[in-house]
Parts: sequence; structure tokens; C-alpha cells
Amino acid sequence: MLLHVERQVRRPAKRRAIDRPYAKYFQAATVMMVGLALGLLATIVSLNSGHGFNALRAGPWTAWPSVGGGNADPYARAVVARSGEAPLGRDQGLAFIATADSTGAPLDGACEYAVADPLPPARFWTLSLATPTGGLIDNPTGRYGFSSVDILRREGGGLEVVIARNARAGNWLSPGEARKFVLMLRLYDTPLDVEARPDPNNFPAIVKLKCA
Repeated sequence: MLLHVERQVRRPAKRRAIDRPYAKYFQAATVMMVGLALGLLATIVSLNSGHGFNALRAGPWTAWPSVGGGNADPYARAVVARSGEAPLGRDQGLAFIATADSTGAPLDGACEYAVADPLPPARFWTLSLATPTGGLIDNPTGRYGFSSVDILRREGGGLEVVIARNARAGNWLSPGEARKFVLMLRLYDTPLDVEARPDPNNFPAIVKLKCA
């Protein structure tokens, strides 16, 4: 009777000894799956939040100087491949993108905005509207942006661009029926130092006027 009881007591210990290696494999597999999930999440966030690392920020404007060069990081290359855009090379200029106004609120097609000077020094520049993925926005005017050679200037050389669905006098861009859009400022042949933090006061302010 006593021997029978001892055998019953020992059997769970044998099972634990047998199950222990499988538990280690299960733990290792769990750690690998968690690591894979975190890596995938980080990649998705990086692809959706910009063009990789080494961002150059000035107020609501952000550029990625290394995107057009040979030293672009893998995340930047993946974003460019997905969007199909042709980024500016560093010797050509810089492309800044704004997804929010000067207060940090996301740009909304139902709102009206004023984009006013100053602008950083550049031989030539363009200011345009685009979809969050960089595509053209369908609008009734057929105009997608202004450049330094065709924009109307105030007396003294100042400028202002109004973004609104309804027509405005002067420099007017329409987001059409799009609810989300971004502003793109391309500076060609600019002496802007990408190694230093640019002064936001040298970039256009994006001021929300009103919302529908």
C-alpha cells in the first residue's frame, strides 16, 4: 500500500521533468513572436509617420534631407517605394511637409487656413496641396500649388496663400472635398544648413481661420 502511494506521488514529478523542455521552447517562441510583433508595429509607425529618421523640423514643417541621397535609411526607402514619389536629392533642394497648423492641430479640409511669409532663402520654391500619401488632390480649380514665379505678392513683397473650399481673391488653393491633406514646401537650390536646427520664424506660419 505504501509503495503504491509513493508511485502516485512520484508520477507528477516525472511529468514535470518531461514537460520542462517544452515549456522552455514555448517561452522562447512567445518571446520571438512578441519581438516580431513589436518590430512590425515599429515599422508600420515609421512608414506612416514620415520618411524615416534624421528629420529636420521647423515649426509645423518637417523635411528628411537624407531621403534623396544614397545614405537613406531602410524606412525612408520603403516609404518612397510605397508612395512612388521622386524625392529631391540633397544637391537639388529640400522638401518640407506640414500635416498640422502652427498650433499643432491636424490640417482639416473643412477648415480655412492662411499660409503667410516669410520663406527660407531659395532660388526657386513651390507650395502645394497633396493627399497624405503625396498624390494630387482633385479640386474644381485644377490648381495644385503656387511657385515663386507665379504667386501674387503684396506691396513690399509679402505673400499669403488662403486654403479654402470656397473661392477667395488672390492666392487661393482648394482642397476640394478632401477631408485630409498636407502642405508641401519645396525649396530648390537653398543654402539652408541641414546640420543645424532651422529657425521656425523663417518658415511660413499656417494659421487656421475658421471651420465649417
